[in-house]
Amino acid sequence: MTDNELVRECLGGKMESYRELMDRYRGHAMAVAVNILANREDAEDACQEAFLKAYRTLGGFDANRSYKNWFYALLSNHCLDLIRKRTRFKGFLRRFRYEDPEAVVAPPPSSAPSEELDFRYLRPLTPKERTALFLWSQEGYSTAEIASVLGCAPNTAGVHLYRARVKLKTLLEEEKNAGP
Repeated sequence: MTDNELVRECLGGKMESYRELMDRYRGHAMAVAVNILANREDAEDACQEAFLKAYRTLGGFDANRSYKNWFYALLSNHCLDLIRKRTRFKGFLRRFRYEDPEAVVAPPPSSAPSEELDFRYLRPLTPKERTALFLWSQEGYSTAEIASVLGCAPNTAGVHLYRARVKLKTLLEEEKNAGP
């Protein structure tokens, strides 16, 4: 069944259909949230909230749009809102600096072997840059699809992706030049 067919069934009162949608996107949603929030516990909470919000607002879903993109946009906006709220607290930087990087590396979204980046390479990136890089490298999204998730113009999504790649390249080159 397609996502849109599951959404129609869910709107018709069939809860099992929404459970199937959740199962379909649970792993990827967690990876997106961890990459944005840089904290596994916050990512789990964000995913749960996003799935609840998606269910509550399912009636407003545009069937001409991709459910996957709609849900990822909802999730990334929720994560970005959490980050905005977090910055209001004085202890944010101190907490972020001392977090265990091993606890925040996202699992690979598929069973295919993939190289995971140490999270220290992703920390210098803004949340939007991390999201763009993740969606491009792990999900194969185009800049137009990334723009749909981030809620910005495709050119802006391309800039986020470009900046993320340049920062990542610079960090990797600095480490390589530093040597063992």
